[in-house]
Amino acid sequence: MKKAGKTLLCFAIVCVLVLCSVFAGKEEKPGKEAAAKTAAAKETDSVLEIKKGAKERSQYIIAIDAGHQQHANSATEPVGPGSKTKKAKVSGGAVGVATKTPEYKLTLQVAKKLKKELEEKGYQVYMVRTKNNVNISNKQRAERANKSGADIYIRIHADASSSSSVRGASMLYPSLKNPYVKNLSKSSKKLSNCILKSYCKKTGIKSRGLFTRDDLTGTNWSKIPVTLIEMGFLTNSAEDRYMQKTANQKKMAVGIANGVDDYFGF
Repeated sequence: MKKAGKTLLCFAIVCVLVLCSVFAGKEEKPGKEAAAKTAAAKETDSVLEIKKGAKERSQYIIAIDAGHQQHANSATEPVGPGSKTKKAKVSGGAVGVATKTPEYKLTLQVAKKLKKELEEKGYQVYMVRTKNNVNISNKQRAERANKSGADIYIRIHADASSSSSVRGASMLYPSLKNPYVKNLSKSSKKLSNCILKSYCKKTGIKSRGLFTRDDLTGTNWSKIPVTLIEMGFLTNSAEDRYMQKTANQKKMAVGIANGVDDYFGF
């Protein structure tokens, strides 16, 4: 009987030890799961925090001005705030040597395509003009861009030369010595560089480089980073024909839009 009692006692102890081990295992597992969930939650919170701190495309507004208009306005206005120097409010613009297309038509066609490309990327877009028969001076165009709350201001133009062999695209921005907007020079240069590189890469149009211009009314009244793109030469028959084709205008718009992405770091 004593042996039997000892045997039962041993059996009971073994059972207790086994049960303790089982319950300990069950308690340990939820502990690991909870730790894993906590770590995952922290990682998610960290990612959300990064996203919260970074701007998305939808938070940026891009102002676009299609250069010129159907009728020029020879009345004058100050070239910059407080300036005694005055220029015509809006000049007539160039005309395609081969297609006879006026600059104001081309710039609006490209501006509308650029708007579409930027909006598809997620940006907000403000158009200074959406039709050709308007009367908006260069000063007023800059003021409209300023009031729109835009982050950058892109002026769309096409070039002209007395020589039909001159070709290529260029960007114009204010210099560090600009008496009106020198504080915008560095950011405007960066914007110009980003757009020109991307534009020429997408279109295959030759780059003529960046140029500083301090006599442009539409630039001097701006309060945000501003650049003027000369998309190509209307006085060069090959570039004139190139720029009038819808498929090429899409490439031009995509090139500019990609340059905007580069400027903002997307």
